[in-house]
Amino acid sequence: MSAAFPAGASERPGRILAAEVAEQPDVLRRVLTDGAGPIRRTAEAIAARHPRFALLTARGTSDHAALYGKYLLEIRHGLPCGLASMSTVTVYGARPRLTDVLVIGVSQWGGSPDLVSTVWAARNAGAITLALTNDPDSALAGVAEFHIDVRAGQERALPATKSYIASLLSLYLLSEGLRGGDGAAALALPDIAERILARRDEVRALANRYRFAERMVVVSRGYGYPTAREAALKLMETCYLPALPYSGADLLHGPLAMIDHLTPVIAVVPEGRARDALRPVLVRIRGRGADLAVVGPEAEVNRAAAGFVLPTEGIPEDLQPVLEILPLHVLAYELALIRGQDPDVPRTMAKTPQTR
Repeated sequence: MSAAFPAGASERPGRILAAEVAEQPDVLRRVLTDGAGPIRRTAEAIAARHPRFALLTARGTSDHAALYGKYLLEIRHGLPCGLASMSTVTVYGARPRLTDVLVIGVSQWGGSPDLVSTVWAARNAGAITLALTNDPDSALAGVAEFHIDVRAGQERALPATKSYIASLLSLYLLSEGLRGGDGAAALALPDIAERILARRDEVRALANRYRFAERMVVVSRGYGYPTAREAALKLMETCYLPALPYSGADLLHGPLAMIDHLTPVIAVVPEGRARDALRPVLVRIRGRGADLAVVGPEAEVNRAAAGFVLPTEGIPEDLQPVLEILPLHVLAYELALIRGQDPDVPRTMAKTPQTR
């Protein structure tokens, strides 16, 4: 366990989540060492089938990983992508024509009935089906033609953290394999992740700003948008804080009106094209008097009221989401403790929700 998250008494709130957050650099190493070869071979088999379109299907945290996959496939491969509406199949009985379509089901535990049914129906409709899960013996892995094990290890805390970053990295390596790449740019991630998690005190100071917050907005663009959505989910499920995620472009189409000096805003600012696209949005947010914190480049953090400088030197924009979420995982953990909650066992949550 990282020194940034020392072990404590067995009854200490949040001890399980703390341990799993600290394990994330090792999870990244495991994906790179044990998972890269199988993922590359799966990617080669799928590329040989020449899919004409891709659909990704998931729920919750995995849905945000799927959204990241959508950005990868559309930007890096020019492959049209959609996020599937599972209820069209499971509730309304629709049977889309999916010949030569790549359907990717992303799931931490691989047992959601609606996800299993959707991927099974897609395979019967002619799709190339891939399951990406943390359990190779899961029902989802069983119904898909191909499977990628994200190798996150057992996840005991109800909020998913290490399986999320493992899914992101696995999707990146899948994208690399589809175009014959070697994924070498990802090799630096585990060491950088350790450096980020060692800065827990900085995140705790940031969390103290939100002790009495009643609502929050999390904003980003491009590759950072899935991070904004995942960060908002973690804040909602661990801290019970209404956190609304927005694309910066969507925020300007009306919702900006709700932002004022009482509205904390966290902006996830990637180093790359999304940064340029976000700059006018950040100007408008500052103009509304909001308490703005930035996770991203030092120059953007310095323009904000607070933030966390993300070390992304040499890391391409399409890999930065693996790092962006790490301080936000810590933020959700720290803020939950500050607000008197136990982030290991958020109320109403179940590890295996039975949706249809």
